[in-house]
Amino acid sequence: MEFLTTIKEIMAKYIKVGIECESIEGKNPMWGVGRMIIKLLEKISHRPELEKDFRFILYFKDNIPNLPFLNAPIFEKKKVSVPLFSAKGGSAFGGKNRLFPIYYFALLPMKLWFQRLDVMFWPNYMLPIIYFGKSLVMLTEDVYYETHEGKLPFRYRLAYFIFGWWTAKFATKIMAISETSKKNVAKLYNIDANRIVVNYLGIDFPLRLNLNSSHGNYILYVGQAFPRRHLKETILAFEKITQEFPELKLVAIGPDKYEKPIINPLVLEINNRLGRQAIIHKDYVKDSELAELYAEAKALVYVSDREAFGLPPMEALSFGIPPIIADNELGHELFEEYAFYSKSGEVDDIANTIKQALTENPKIEKIKSEGPEFVKKYNWENFGDKFINEIKNIYG
Repeated sequence: MEFLTTIKEIMAKYIKVGIECESIEGKNPMWGVGRMIIKLLEKISHRPELEKDFRFILYFKDNIPNLPFLNAPIFEKKKVSVPLFSAKGGSAFGGKNRLFPIYYFALLPMKLWFQRLDVMFWPNYMLPIIYFGKSLVMLTEDVYYETHEGKLPFRYRLAYFIFGWWTAKFATKIMAISETSKKNVAKLYNIDANRIVVNYLGIDFPLRLNLNSSHGNYILYVGQAFPRRHLKETILAFEKITQEFPELKLVAIGPDKYEKPIINPLVLEINNRLGRQAIIHKDYVKDSELAELYAEAKALVYVSDREAFGLPPMEALSFGIPPIIADNELGHELFEEYAFYSKSGEVDDIANTIKQALTENPKIEKIKSEGPEFVKKYNWENFGDKFINEIKNIYG
């Protein structure tokens, strides 16, 4: 009996925090939520002093990635696999993606009934209805707009509608990633802004780079290609300025997420018209190659109608590379004077803004000299600290 009492006392001193980690299981988890989770877990793993107060239980659907930081003593890893399904094979239920709702909305929350967690972090914008514990849920306005204006299949929009609303109404705390996003989420879901905490995302790239780009003189686009990010218009804008900048190239990194894929055919068409491989498109590159591409670009184009944060222009700025972004509230909140602002997503306007970013030398030099210092306030250490503090607040 005395032994069991001692065990209970030891267990009671930890704050047990669950984190849903399915987003880092894929072959390239470095976009969006996956990147945020990886960076958060990396920073937690590098802080052994947290071990006296916290235990983090990480939940996966199909497999636990072979990432060294996951072996830190502060982490406990659990798989919540769908029965009768092999991660490598098929299943009676259909493809792997179709099993996500079973895992996320049913099996995982049912498992959590017995886990006695103090707080659960749900990074994928949706709080399951049958989870009853304290929660921190990341939510952005994208969920609302995808529900009401998006072109995703109906089942996805229905899930966003139901669980986005449920998150807004019943999450213990909501995490936004900018003040602009916090304001938008509060307005769109008609909730008290005091329930929303802002935690800015971070950036980090290695300082020592092997700068030997084979792409020559180029501007860069990085990010999944949605219509709202105007990669199509950026490509057409690039074509318009090639006579003034005949050696310039456009390097676009990110998968084509248009309803009907259009990027590769458009790249081929314009390259044929220009008679050279002026535009290079790749779905993914390694972090090391991406850092080198940032470091040697003339500018980064990321004209997005709507974002909750938007990492690529911030990452470019960390190298002193001028970002070209949309002239909206979020852009000015994050970048202030260290960006070139495009008034619209139209081809002519993007083309004119690219030319400014290539020719307005005083502002280019200011961004190059002051931008890397300005951007240091957006770092994953601050993100991790704010996350830990918010977990403490919810627990307390």
